[in-house]
Amino acid sequence: MKGLQILIAAGALGLAGLIVVAVTSGSFSEAGNWLISDPWGQVTLADLYLGFLFSAVVIWFFEPRPLHALLWILPIPVLGNVWTAVWFLIRLPHLRERMARR
Repeated sequence: MKGLQILIAAGALGLAGLIVVAVTSGSFSEAGNWLISDPWGQVTLADLYLGFLFSAVVIWFFEPRPLHALLWILPIPVLGNVWTAVWFLIRLPHLRERMARR
């Protein structure tokens, strides 16, 4: 379990680092224009948001309170998978427990 949590944390930190590099050295508007104009950019965005939707569904079903679930789900489109990774880090022991009971 700890190994998986370390892997998730490392991935989240790596992604956060890439975001910092992109924000400080790239042009968000130029990248956005390319993403929506290029077919592979459109596929990338569709894949990203489909992953966000899948994460939201998992969070919705595993969070015990609907309000807590919404507080985790609503920031996902803005904060991305770094936010999703934080949720997984916190909830992984609980997820494992619930899955083992099935």
